[in-house]
Amino acid sequence: MSGDEATTPPTAAKPSATAADSPAKLQTAVEALSSIVPSLSKLTPASLLTSPDLYPKISALLRQPNSGAGDNNLCRWLYDTFQCGVIDLQLLVLRFIPIIAGIYLSRVADRKPQAGFEAVLLALYAHETTSRAGKPVSITIPDLSQSSVYHEGSAKTSGKGPSTPNSGGTEPETAVVSPTLEPHGTVRSTRRARIVGVALELFYTKIGQMPVSSKIDFCEFCKVWAGQDGEMYKQFEEGGEKDEDEEEEGKRKELEAVSSEVVVEKKAKVEGRVPLCWELLQPVMRILGHCLLGPNNNREVELFDKANEACRCLFSRSMHDVNPKAILPMRSLMRLSKTVMPNNNNVDPTDLPFSDVISL
Repeated sequence: MSGDEATTPPTAAKPSATAADSPAKLQTAVEALSSIVPSLSKLTPASLLTSPDLYPKISALLRQPNSGAGDNNLCRWLYDTFQCGVIDLQLLVLRFIPIIAGIYLSRVADRKPQAGFEAVLLALYAHETTSRAGKPVSITIPDLSQSSVYHEGSAKTSGKGPSTPNSGGTEPETAVVSPTLEPHGTVRSTRRARIVGVALELFYTKIGQMPVSSKIDFCEFCKVWAGQDGEMYKQFEEGGEKDEDEEEEGKRKELEAVSSEVVVEKKAKVEGRVPLCWELLQPVMRILGHCLLGPNNNREVELFDKANEACRCLFSRSMHDVNPKAILPMRSLMRLSKTVMPNNNNVDPTDLPFSDVISL
């Protein structure tokens, strides 16, 4: 088996387990995991989904140099657990998708077999392929010429005859977010980004139920994938007027970055820099958008800071690659994050003044 391709039997997504089967499958998953990780032998089916020790210990095993091989017991457990059809166990497996995808992509350049990781990714891909039933994921773009979405229907039905280009009613525009999936039983270099991207799309659909530690790991791997230092854009992100000294400092950093480009390229290759095609960047930006703008982001300061760093690194990579398709959304995320920054002290001019003094 070459390092560029791995083969695994094509699998179809199994239906969700019934309520009667769930306790037995939970017990089976606990027993199998205890044999792989003896330190988790005290786990019970009730604590499997809530144990604080589960994520760090499994993450440490996934980061080992020999992880991801075809005979890796932990990868086999993740594959079997996801295939069992119990929704809670599938959510448990999804917690580790950032680590699996991050380590897998970072090791592709080493051309070492990673059949274990690929089997897990293909199981998720097959699950999504079956769930979508050959249809793309699309959204309807509202007609901005109307006052609101509620006016679109009335504009179409108000005229008795067929609508004309000058009439008020227009057909809604549909945008494809994720194209139709084709069944794949192997991971080739041409399919790799799509398969990993679909796994990240599945992670994003359940991101509200994922722990913060999993999201932080994802942000860390985004920085590794980018292979670029985004510190030069930190001042650029803050905006505002800059004095001459700050401008000179910015120019000096840019010149240093250009002069050390060859060194950065070599270092990035060692650290796991990967090609960032659009199929991979789309779910990455959605996940980062949730980490920056999602609910409770003010309370998760560490997650917000890590996501901000990841955006700067990916923006730097987009500028380095001169990728206009990625530059605009990454720059937009950086601007939006500034408005919701936890330590943002900007005063809202629409707020009414508050005072303890009553003026007559």
